[in-house]
Amino acid sequence: MEILLACTIGFFLDLCVGDPACLYHPVRLIGALIAWLEKAVRKICSREKALLVGGGILWTVVVFLSGLIPFLLLWAVNLIHPILRFLLETFWCMQLLAAKSLKTESMKVYERLKQQDLSGARKAVSMIVGRDTENLTESGVTKAAVETVAENTSDGVVAPLLFLMLGGAPLGFVYKAVNTMDSMLGYKNEKYHAIGFVPAKMDDIFNFIPARISALLMITAAWMMHMDVRQAWHVFRRDRYKHTSPNSAQTESVCAGALNIQLAGDAYYFGKLHHKETIGDALRPVKNEDIVAANRLMYGTAWLALLLFGVVRLLLVL
Repeated sequence: MEILLACTIGFFLDLCVGDPACLYHPVRLIGALIAWLEKAVRKICSREKALLVGGGILWTVVVFLSGLIPFLLLWAVNLIHPILRFLLETFWCMQLLAAKSLKTESMKVYERLKQQDLSGARKAVSMIVGRDTENLTESGVTKAAVETVAENTSDGVVAPLLFLMLGGAPLGFVYKAVNTMDSMLGYKNEKYHAIGFVPAKMDDIFNFIPARISALLMITAAWMMHMDVRQAWHVFRRDRYKHTSPNSAQTESVCAGALNIQLAGDAYYFGKLHHKETIGDALRPVKNEDIVAANRLMYGTAWLALLLFGVVRLLLVL
């Protein structure tokens, strides 16, 4: 029951205030650990097979420490007083959810576009996407923002909430470690192909079920918000695997269908053009307000996830 209450309060705090920018985020510590271990692995391992094994060891060490350290801290704080443990876990639950931050950062893109500041919009969207943004058109900037909101509805909100509900903050940190390693090492290029193989594959495994739950909840949210639920279901069934990741297009396809727009397509990464399939049908041109609509859809999905996971957690403890 304590975990359910901590997750619920943390969820509300995230929606209301988000992650305080003045506080050092613990995931940055995980990122620093990953960067340090990457250097160590590359120093020791030079051949591709060795880097592959080194990447697996790196993944294991980061996941182990990311779960163990929060567990020990919660245990130690509990020795002082159980209420302090509850407050710390609640605070971490808030930090590990990213709904407010995702909305805030994507709406910065929207505001720049409304001000007809394309250069500013490109800079704003570069903070939340991995692709090259310096040559994106207004439509391209909008699509990039919508895509990252759709994809991170699962990665940044639904999936961490699921792991938090299942195992509290320690399991939540394990998930964030897996996700962070993929974002830092999971690139499909020559530099990261070997060392990032295990992190990328494990991220696919950890997100397999959450991504599909997220997509189904997003379809439900689209229906509740009177969006085009039929098109959302149609595009989801047709385009949910049109991505190099088995998970990323699950929610992107629903979002594209619900908004009657086309997402994805070719994009530049590190100066190199990557040919990617399109997701959805261009039933109308992309417009700036689609960023607002994508955030509404993300928030609706988040609320449904809280309800679903909360009920499941309650049933588990009864």
